[in-house]
Amino acid sequence: MFGYVTPCKMELKIKDFEKFKAYYCGLCRSIKSNFGNLPRLALNYDMTFLALLLDSLSDEKSIVEKQFCTIHPLKKRAVLISNSAIDYAAFCNVLLTYYKLLDNFTDEKSLKSKIYASLLTIYLKKSPSYYGENSKKISEILKTLSMEEQAFNGKSLDELSHHFADLTGYILAAYEKDKNYEDSLYNLGYNLGKWIYIIDAYDDLEIDIKESKFNAINSVFNSKNLQYNEIASLVKDRINFSLCLCGSGCIENLNKLPIKRNYDLLYNILQYGLMEKMDKVFNGKEEMNNEKSL
Repeated sequence: MFGYVTPCKMELKIKDFEKFKAYYCGLCRSIKSNFGNLPRLALNYDMTFLALLLDSLSDEKSIVEKQFCTIHPLKKRAVLISNSAIDYAAFCNVLLTYYKLLDNFTDEKSLKSKIYASLLTIYLKKSPSYYGENSKKISEILKTLSMEEQAFNGKSLDELSHHFADLTGYILAAYEKDKNYEDSLYNLGYNLGKWIYIIDAYDDLEIDIKESKFNAINSVFNSKNLQYNEIASLVKDRINFSLCLCGSGCIENLNKLPIKRNYDLLYNILQYGLMEKMDKVFNGKEEMNNEKSL
């Protein structure tokens, strides 16, 4: 995951924003407690959403403490502690970062990424044994995704995005074993993963074209090797439609889940947060390009 899944602060109540920060700080604390300080550098909002959603389905009582931290040493902040969903999100956060670094090394031959990945293997050894099956499945899906991207000729955007969508669906559904809503969790994760994969590809389209890197959107739609401005303009409406469809799927499946708390915050993220991020990715780039042309 890439940090695209965030609340829309303009549409958020103060109490809900404080809740989100408590989950974020709780995730940071869990990474430190379960793995160490270095992996905290990989902390991101997508994993905070994972913890928030899974905890909102749980009967486990939320325990909040006021604590100081290195980043905010002058004022105590609310932090969720002793939370199973946050611990699971911490594990996923570190593991996915490890594979992201390996992918960066493969694609860019980044020595820095290789060094960081090597360091993370030390911390990942601290993972509880009961996450072994999760580690194996996540590794298998990501390897399949990598192979599909390397042999992308003739594939559609749906086919290319499927594996990352499947990964996100698996991560959500694997935590809960309640068969009554396992499918809804998977489908929510699938739609969200597809949304993340596509918006990340559009967000990186300019630099990927410039540096001749693989990009799903460029590979599927740019058979004539158009310049960035031309292909971005050509596919924008189609990408926007696909993203809106994914967002709608997220909300549809959220409403099928037995949410016990935090519904307003979850709805804000999946409705307004995703739309706000889309607006920034689409229109933010247009504004930058317009400024360059003045």
